[in-house]
Amino acid sequence: MKIALLSYSTRPRGGVVHTLALAEALAAAGEDVTVWSLGRGGDRGFFREVDDEVRVRIVPFPDGPREETVGARILRSIATLRAAFAPCAAAYDIVHAQDCISANAAGPCVRTVHHLDHFTTPELAACHERAIVEPYAHVCVSRSVADELRAGWGLDPAVIPNGVAYERFASTEPAARAAWRARLGTYVLTVGGIEPRKGSLDLIEAYALLRAARPDVRLVIAGGETLFDYRDYRSRWEARAAALGIEPVVLGAVPESDLPPLVAAADAFAFPSLKEGFGLAAMEALAAGVPLVVRDLPVLREVFGSAARFADTPEAFATALGHALTLDDPVRAALGRKLAARHTWTEAAARHLAFYRSVTGGSHRRVG
Repeated sequence: MKIALLSYSTRPRGGVVHTLALAEALAAAGEDVTVWSLGRGGDRGFFREVDDEVRVRIVPFPDGPREETVGARILRSIATLRAAFAPCAAAYDIVHAQDCISANAAGPCVRTVHHLDHFTTPELAACHERAIVEPYAHVCVSRSVADELRAGWGLDPAVIPNGVAYERFASTEPAARAAWRARLGTYVLTVGGIEPRKGSLDLIEAYALLRAARPDVRLVIAGGETLFDYRDYRSRWEARAAALGIEPVVLGAVPESDLPPLVAAADAFAFPSLKEGFGLAAMEALAAGVPLVVRDLPVLREVFGSAARFADTPEAFATALGHALTLDDPVRAALGRKLAARHTWTEAAARHLAFYRSVTGGSHRRVG
C-alpha cells in the first residue's frame, strides 16, 4: 500500500513525533510510506533522523514578511503544501493528514484529530472546521476526542492510541541522567513549552506554592516549537514569574538525544495542559519511571488512570507534586511502566493498516 503522511512542520511537536513514529512502523510492516511536510525557516529535514525505509519530502516554506499575521501565514502554509502535494496525490492509496493545515492542503484524505481547538482568528477557525468536515475518514488518539467529534459533528472516528518509544525512555544511560542531575539538581520537568494550551501560567503558580515548602526543587521547561505567536502570553508568564520571585529553567527545544535522559533524571513530571488528545510526553515520563501529575481532564483520566496523580488547580498541583517528590510509590511507578510498555508503535501501525483497508474496501485504492 502506498501511503502519504502529511504534517505541517519538521520540528518536535507531539503530532510530528507521532507522524514519524507511525511512518517508521508502517514501513517496518512492509508498506511504502512517504512523509510530506513544510520546511519552515530553511529546514531541510526533520528534527531527528528518519528511518531510510521512509521517504521524506520537505516542501520549502520561507519566512514571510515581518508584518505577516498568523492568519496569513496559515493560508500561505496551506497553499504552499497543496501546490507541492497535489500533482503527486493520485499516486497514493492513502493520504493521511495529521493536522488542520495538512488536511486543508491534502485534498481527499484520512485525518487524525489529535485534539480539538477553539480559535478566534477567522482563518484558523475556518481551517480547523474544514479539516474536520472535509476528510472522508477520521482517526482519534483517544476515546474522549472521538466523543467530541461525535457530539459536535456527528462523525464516527476510529480510536487508535499513540504508541510510545518505550525502550528509548526506559533504558537511558546512567551517565547521561547524571549529567542532567549535575546541571539541574532536583527538578520538576514539563515538556511542551510556554503557551496557553499547556497551562503554563497555572504551573508557575503551582511551582511558587511548592517552592515555599521545597526551595531545593527547580522547575524545568523543555520544548516549545510552534507555528503560533505566543509572545504576549510568554510576556505575561515572565511577568508573573518575576512577581512570584521564581526563576524557572527554560531550556527550549532540546536535542533529540538529550530528551530521554532529561526526562528520566526528573524527580517528577508536570502536565497541566488544558487540552490534550493523548499526552504523549506524559506517557514517555511514565516509561522512564518518573512520577506524573496531570490536569484532571476526562481524556487524561482515560489514558493514564491510576498511573498518574490528578490536579485541577494550582494549589492541588502543588500538593500533588509535593507528594510525588516525597512519597515512594513503587506500585504506581510499576503501573506507569506497564501502561507505557503496552502502547507500541507496532500495534498502532497494525491498527492503522486495518483501518486503511476498511476505508478503501481492501482495494488499495484511495477513496475520495
